[in-house]
Amino acid sequence: MILDDLEYISIENQTTEFPKHFHDTFCISLIHKGIEQIDFENQSLFSEAGSITITNPYEIHSNPLFDKKNQLKFDTIYIPNQLMKSILNGKNIKFINRKINSKIANSLFIELKNAIDKQETEPIEFYLQQFISTLKAFSQENEKEYSELNLNSFKQINNYIEAHIYDKFSLNDLSKIANINKFGFAKKFKASTGMSPINYILMKKVFSSKKLINQKTELTTIAYQYNFTDLAHFSKTFKRFVGISPKNYQQSIIEKL
Repeated sequence: MILDDLEYISIENQTTEFPKHFHDTFCISLIHKGIEQIDFENQSLFSEAGSITITNPYEIHSNPLFDKKNQLKFDTIYIPNQLMKSILNGKNIKFINRKINSKIANSLFIELKNAIDKQETEPIEFYLQQFISTLKAFSQENEKEYSELNLNSFKQINNYIEAHIYDKFSLNDLSKIANINKFGFAKKFKASTGMSPINYILMKKVFSSKKLINQKTELTTIAYQYNFTDLAHFSKTFKRFVGISPKNYQQSIIEKL
């Protein structure tokens, strides 16, 4: 069982809305304070303190602030699909019920988070198996493998973005690759992916850069490596998609050592 990619993040007093984005993992959150709002394509989900919420891999969603006076506090555990499959004997699952109210699940979530925090392999494996077994009742088997967004005719664009993730992009350049004028390109890209080209690129840059951050990383170097204007621009964009600044994210890594 590979546990290296299992991580959690804690968000206290969320003050910014998350734009449309997706994760390549199962994103499982326990709400401690306030009300979380998740907007899917055809549904808005409102979850109060004590609820667990789940988004499936590559599921586009946004997180508006439901109540700006009562700031949101939650923990999120990211479980890679391959790890989920390993525990479920090779089965793919998809969560249909994305809001769960279960004291047992809440307790196991906290035990798993604490084990990850302490980097204790045996407790992580134990509580992860127990936690997923509890959540399985809220899922159904998914025959298809999870994969990157279905970009249809824009698959070439996606490959180009990933191959040039450190570069600065422009609509003109991308539209030329797609052989469409830039206005038509932006419209068709959003219709295909649910996201604007610029928002998609920023999201890809942030999640790529997040993987490079460790206790010794120079954040300014990362900012310029990914072609952000400066550290402030990088920090603001990072916080839009992750919920905390890269500095606070780096500090959380240091605190776990």
